[in-house]
Amino acid sequence: MTTILAIETTTELASAALFVEDQMFVRELSGVQTHSQGILPALQSLLTEAGVALSDCDAIAFGCGPGAFTGIRTACGVVQGLAFGADIGVIPVVSLHAMALAAAENSSVNDFVCVLDARMSEVYWAHYQLNGDAWTEMSPPTLSKLDDIQVSEQHAHALVVLGNGLVLPSQLQSHTPVQLMPHARQVAQLGLRGFKAGSCVSPEDAQPLYLRNKIALTTAERAIAKEAQ
Repeated sequence: MTTILAIETTTELASAALFVEDQMFVRELSGVQTHSQGILPALQSLLTEAGVALSDCDAIAFGCGPGAFTGIRTACGVVQGLAFGADIGVIPVVSLHAMALAAAENSSVNDFVCVLDARMSEVYWAHYQLNGDAWTEMSPPTLSKLDDIQVSEQHAHALVVLGNGLVLPSQLQSHTPVQLMPHARQVAQLGLRGFKAGSCVSPEDAQPLYLRNKIALTTAERAIAKEAQ
C-alpha cells in the first residue's frame, strides 16, 4: 500500500496530510507566522497518529507554488531535509492544481480556472480540465492582473476557483465562482497519482515554482500605487 506524506504552505492556510492504507490524516495551521514553526510538529503528529515512521513513506508531496515566497521556501526546505534523512523521493504539486482537484470533488463540472492572490495587484492563475481521471493543463500557471485572465468562449461554463480575498473579475461574470484554498489533502492525492506515474524526483530537485522575480514594491512604487487608487 502506497503511503504519501504531504504539506501545503503556499498560502496563509498551512496544512499537512498523510495518506496511508486508503485513509487520510490531516492537520491545519492558520497564520503565516506559524508555518515554519508548526509544520514539523504537525507532520510528526500525523505520523504518530497513523503509527507510521517517516521511512515507511513512499514519497513526500508538497505544494511547490505559486504562492507566498516564504511559504514556498518553507515547503522546499522542510521537504528536502526530511526526504534526504529518510532517503525517499519527493513530488512537487502545483498549488493551483490542488485547488482544481478540491473543486472537482464537490462539483459535476470538469473545467476549472483557479486563481490565487499574488499581492501587488496581481494574481496567479491556471486553467485545468478533467476528463475521466486525466487532468489537462489548458493554461499553465501565470502571473497577471485579475482583469487580464483570459478564458476562451468554448470554456464559458468553467468553474472559477478563487482564493481568499478575491472577487470574480468582470470578464468572468458569466462563470460560476467558488472559494477554495490549496490544501495538503489534495496535494497528497495528486502526489499519489504522481508517484504511481513515476513522477518522483530526488530531494535536491524539490524546487519552488516562482512566477515573479520581484516579491515586493519599493517605497516609491507603493506611493505611486496609492496615488493611483
